[in-house]
Amino acid sequence: MSMRTLPLVFINLGGEMLYILDQRLRAHNTSEDNSEKVMNDIVGTMFSKAFMDELLKPQQLYSHRTMKTVLTRLAHASIMRLNPASMDRLYELMVMAFKYQVFLCLRPKDLLLISYNHMDTIREFVKDTPMAVNQVDETHRKIIETYSSFTEGELQLLRQTLLTFFQDMHVRVSLFLKDQIQNPNGRFALTTSGPVPHGTDVPGLIRIFDCRGREVRRREFPSGGSYTSSIREGSFELHGNRVIRLGMNMYTVDHPEETHTSRAPSVKVITYGSPNPLAKEELNLLARLMGSMKTENEPKDESGFRINLFNTDKEEEEAWVFFFSIFIPCCYINRNFLIKAFLSCFTEERQVVLRKEEKPENPSNNKGEELLAMMDDL
Repeated sequence: MSMRTLPLVFINLGGEMLYILDQRLRAHNTSEDNSEKVMNDIVGTMFSKAFMDELLKPQQLYSHRTMKTVLTRLAHASIMRLNPASMDRLYELMVMAFKYQVFLCLRPKDLLLISYNHMDTIREFVKDTPMAVNQVDETHRKIIETYSSFTEGELQLLRQTLLTFFQDMHVRVSLFLKDQIQNPNGRFALTTSGPVPHGTDVPGLIRIFDCRGREVRRREFPSGGSYTSSIREGSFELHGNRVIRLGMNMYTVDHPEETHTSRAPSVKVITYGSPNPLAKEELNLLARLMGSMKTENEPKDESGFRINLFNTDKEEEEAWVFFFSIFIPCCYINRNFLIKAFLSCFTEERQVVLRKEEKPENPSNNKGEELLAMMDDL
């Protein structure tokens, strides 16, 4: 297991969260001042020097439970608030988006380009706030300094650690299902076509050499896919063309056309950086699960704002009644089949996960405690 995986997970998941929140703020015509404050508060907390210094220390990757707790604190660093059901769904969308990006990496080194794409877009969110831009730039430099010296083997270990982290997450996302890149069981369907990794040849040719290293003959074989030569390598500097579109905001319509790719005609693949109508539908599902955004612990002279993520206030009230009325403690259920029967009564969007109340973790052994405490002080 790589001990340097945590910073990339946090930056990429945090970037996906900002993409979704930015879309929701725009969809509800939130005032520019309030939207800017939300983004600046979250980015300022996310890229604070003390927090990132702690995050960049060699350490094991957190569990999903701890990671979600850290990201919840991050989302609540602003004047908005999300209820637990909202955060659960938001976390699932973030994880599945990043998981798909990791799956599509042509080589382990592309993980850095994905992270840099997230940071470039985050920098654009706060471009009018020099202090926040400086924080992003400083973190970007530290990431480059930390990972630029990694060997191919170390990057491959990092990718394997990420895949292990994602292996039990098979949440179905309508955006992916519609584009036929995710199967009904939640697993991704990867295409065997497109450009090969940078620095490699198109498969289909076997070269045979003699003992002196001279090529003596060639043999061709069917590759089983439609491959093309690799595209140019992206920039690993602070600024530059990353070439690949993985890690770009898939909820926006403002990005230019995707860089050259090659795909089989019968396979549909999601295009990051291009508009997709299913992205709006997926976020509408999130909106139906979200409660009101409340202002807490704000100075009296600073006005907060509320975003209604439902179509009407009546729908919001009904949603809250639903959230609280369907909960049944597991201590009253003595048979597993009763739980299954109960779940079968609901649609996929309204299934409830019933579990026994977990015992609190030992504070001294709780991974992420230092980061959470640090975030509370920011």
